[in-house]
Amino acid sequence: MSRELTVHLLPSLFEPAHLTGGIAVVVDVLRATTTIAYGLQNGACSIIPCETVEDALCRRDSHVNAANCEAEAARQGVLLGGERGGEPIVGFDLGNSPSEWSREAIADREVAFTTTNGTRALLRSADADRIVTGAFANLQAVCDFLSRDSRPVHIVCAGTVGEVSTEDCLLAGALVDRLLTGCQPQGDSAEESFEPGDAARLVLSHWKMASESSDGLFQAMKVGSGGRNLMRLGLEADIRTAATLDQVDLVPEYLPQSRRISRAI
Repeated sequence: MSRELTVHLLPSLFEPAHLTGGIAVVVDVLRATTTIAYGLQNGACSIIPCETVEDALCRRDSHVNAANCEAEAARQGVLLGGERGGEPIVGFDLGNSPSEWSREAIADREVAFTTTNGTRALLRSADADRIVTGAFANLQAVCDFLSRDSRPVHIVCAGTVGEVSTEDCLLAGALVDRLLTGCQPQGDSAEESFEPGDAARLVLSHWKMASESSDGLFQAMKVGSGGRNLMRLGLEADIRTAATLDQVDLVPEYLPQSRRISRAI
């Protein structure tokens, strides 16, 4: 039986209940889901997605710490990370650049994290059976994770301030491409495994055009609205990092019960 493979170009284009029974893959390539992937790889014990700055401050001030944190990390309290309009939030420990989330800065720590687009998309996806985050950095890990399940797949693009974003559509297309061609359960054909919707076919075409040349992905991401904003802020290196494939071999999973993101098991 075919599995539904749906791409939601914006969080506002679906009702949360539509994700019930499926797996949501939330993508905000520039930069939330890229930063989350590198943050967990660099030893953060968990990440708390927060919709607002005030929510993040409350989590920090209440000293809510993940159960899997070491005692010393718990005593150190919760770090604050995030951005608004691409820029660091005054008073926060970390911005939204993957390079800031180094092992020295976040190992064995918990981070309350709020961004303009990504964390809101994640919280809107909470009705799905499982909620993971995807980036080019962990593209293959996410595809492998999805291939081990049989539930419908919903790729949720965070967008940029309510508008469809180039980079999220590119990643959605890359996910569709790999799921259709290289991540089927053993013995199944692509046709038997996934049934892509119209938006999935649209982003697949977008991805194939951008990936024709070695530098095509970076160039396509750079000229989108999110990329232009980062270029204006002098953050070209973040775009380069976000455009580099398969550097992280883990899948971040959001658990609504604990309101935390940690490595999927």
